[in-house]
Amino acid sequence: MDKNNLQTLKGFRDFLPEEAKKRQYLVDKLKGIFENFGFDPLETPAIEYKEILLGKSGEETDKLMYSFKDQGERDVALKYDQTVPTARVLATYSQELPMPFRRYQIQTVWRADKPQSGRYREFLQCDADIYGSASSLADAEVISLSYFVYKSLGFNNFKIYLNDRKTLFELMNLAAIPENLHMPTISMVDKLDRKSQDEVKSDLINIGLTESMTDHLFHHLDEAKPSAKISEIIKYAIALGVKKEALIFQARLARGLDYYTSTIFEIKIEEYKSGSVLGGGRYDALIERLSGINIPAVGFAVGFDRTLEAMDLMKLFPKKDVRSGLLVSVFNPNLVETSISVVSNLRDNGIPAELFVDDTKDLRKQIKYADKKKVRWLVVIGPDEVDANSVILKDLESGYQEVVKLKDLIKKLKK
Repeated sequence: MDKNNLQTLKGFRDFLPEEAKKRQYLVDKLKGIFENFGFDPLETPAIEYKEILLGKSGEETDKLMYSFKDQGERDVALKYDQTVPTARVLATYSQELPMPFRRYQIQTVWRADKPQSGRYREFLQCDADIYGSASSLADAEVISLSYFVYKSLGFNNFKIYLNDRKTLFELMNLAAIPENLHMPTISMVDKLDRKSQDEVKSDLINIGLTESMTDHLFHHLDEAKPSAKISEIIKYAIALGVKKEALIFQARLARGLDYYTSTIFEIKIEEYKSGSVLGGGRYDALIERLSGINIPAVGFAVGFDRTLEAMDLMKLFPKKDVRSGLLVSVFNPNLVETSISVVSNLRDNGIPAELFVDDTKDLRKQIKYADKKKVRWLVVIGPDEVDANSVILKDLESGYQEVVKLKDLIKKLKK
């Protein structure tokens, strides 16, 4: 194969160890926070029947799916999100699942979308939702979860913006906007964080609103107060530990997706200028539309790639230059089994340890390898150490080394 052709498809990415470790770090943090809130993991297949994934979404979704016929000539597709497969799970296992059902799902999805900055055809989707409760408590719980996600990751300057879709519809009625233009209007209003009011006004007029309608709409958006529902959710969220100053009612918040029925919210980080890092809301009719079963739902999706970028920007990952791990070297061919015995004993006692497995027994090359991997500890076992039932333990960060009795090695390392 021509080396020049060894590249990924557009919209797909490789992650070398340094980046993969960051991704795994974030995944592990998210799982811990979700489970601390009582959310259970859910996994669904990468491939589903095409008709299930299409649901009642229609032609627009069809364009986004990677669909094909399998070897049995069945019409199948790669999942493009996690909501539809979850609807199938709820319809299939509703009698076995506890209701309300708290689930989180962190899996890869695929969309045949046009690749561009920050948008990929294969990406990790990270959702957390509560199914089966229409209570404001459920809304407050997922909002407080979203707050503690970013607090636990180390962010301080972020805000949760909230609105009620019903408030938007009421304001559009007050502005005399025809019902058939409500959803297009919401799509335009959703761009107010990226466009000026004048630009959005021009867009609204282009889709059929009059200048009077747009002026009235902006006036009502400026004057609007939180609905009773949003006020109750804010009260509960504060009681759950969310700082009052982090919760901002914003009547202009629209969230472009058409399935939200009331609560909508998103998180923005002050220092990160590329948009919201999390978004969600209540979608009480979607599961019924997809599966025929009436199950209210509220939840959010973490913008995984944006959150990674923001963490890089704010230097919230463990420092790259911090050494960790341990390498057991192989001094010479006659001492291979001794090194194996030592590394096995370390692992059996819960100490992560790597055995140098290449044929070279040049200690300088082994140290060079450890340096490249930023390993902290090097264990050397030469003939003298074997005779004395000891090892040389070298700290590759400071350069200090000492002779440690084998019986004391585990205790020493656990300190």
